[in-house]
Amino acid sequence: MNKQLIEALKTKEEKMIEIRRYLHQHPELSFEEENTAKYIEEFYKNKDVQIETNIGERGIKVTIDSGKPGKTLAIRADFDALPIEEATGLPYASQNPGVMHACGHDAHTAYMLVLAETLAEQKDNFIGKVIVIHQPAEEVPPGGAKGMIEDGVLEGVDNVLGVHVMSTMATGNVYYRPGYVQTGRAYFKLKVNGKGGHGSSPHMANDAIVAGAQFVSSVQTVVSRRLNPFETGVVTIGSFDGKGQFNVIKDSVEIEGDVRALTDETKKTIEKEIKRITKGLEEMYGVTCELEYNDDYPALYNDPEFTEYVAETLKNANLEFGIETCDAQPPSEDFAYYAKEKPSAFIYVGATPDDGEVYPHHHPKFNISEKSLLISAQAVGTVVLDYLKGEK
Repeated sequence: MNKQLIEALKTKEEKMIEIRRYLHQHPELSFEEENTAKYIEEFYKNKDVQIETNIGERGIKVTIDSGKPGKTLAIRADFDALPIEEATGLPYASQNPGVMHACGHDAHTAYMLVLAETLAEQKDNFIGKVIVIHQPAEEVPPGGAKGMIEDGVLEGVDNVLGVHVMSTMATGNVYYRPGYVQTGRAYFKLKVNGKGGHGSSPHMANDAIVAGAQFVSSVQTVVSRRLNPFETGVVTIGSFDGKGQFNVIKDSVEIEGDVRALTDETKKTIEKEIKRITKGLEEMYGVTCELEYNDDYPALYNDPEFTEYVAETLKNANLEFGIETCDAQPPSEDFAYYAKEKPSAFIYVGATPDDGEVYPHHHPKFNISEKSLLISAQAVGTVVLDYLKGEK
């Protein structure tokens, strides 16, 4: 049964690559993926599946129903791009200025379309249902997953499986990790209001830059002095807007920052400490503070039992790629919302470019080995068939 699927996918590898290159040429930003959504919807026309569109915002749900009672497995691929000017020089580089598939979501969509087509052709070989989740807006909070869940995309689903291609992981391997696997994320913006004045007379003013600088220094102690050394957390100040005249004391500054933590509990601790430091800043410097704190994506938790099942299924299938464990990944991922609702597994497919030039995700020269498309399709397809083979 699985051999039949694997061989069928091999014959469609060029189709996956062709789709990926088309999508790469026509990227669209999060919450603006109108043409991409239409492309996906058009692909499924005249195929033996049920299509539901505008789930959440531009999300697409595809149901492949065997017609026989059984479990339901959801498989997810995202399809948004990033506000980055592409610098790869590829013949199929982005045709949309300032927009680029710099994270591999074009690859996710390409392999998923062809896999779903193939599963629909072979649905007599399994029982139960496959739910294919084509999700927009992974990159920008609140993310596309949340809206799709609110619109019922997970109703009746037992487990969820997701894949991310990784340019920084070796091509030819699939990687997994039970438990917490990607950080949760939060964003904050602080406006410090003091009193402006002449640079020669600081005693008649209240310098917002001095107070803001103290905040920047203080928040660095959150990780070093407030977290258990075995917890993982990061606080980054990405913007300090204090530009003004050299001899004028600023009356206000704006500071923006990024928070990452490997557990939701750690993320809550960091939020509590940042708010405490903000209050202390008002007392220490006599300023007033306006803090906007947005708790974005939760930490991504791979259900240990389901993740080990996925890994063992792939190992026992004797496929033409390796299965290895990996470290937790620092970036955040809104697949975490699915994992909050259902026991889930998020795995990684190595995609180091064939020319050896490795650029990280979100880089203008980001690229992947297109061998990762077939590997992704084979890995997910293998799990689907084993999961829905009819045995408890």
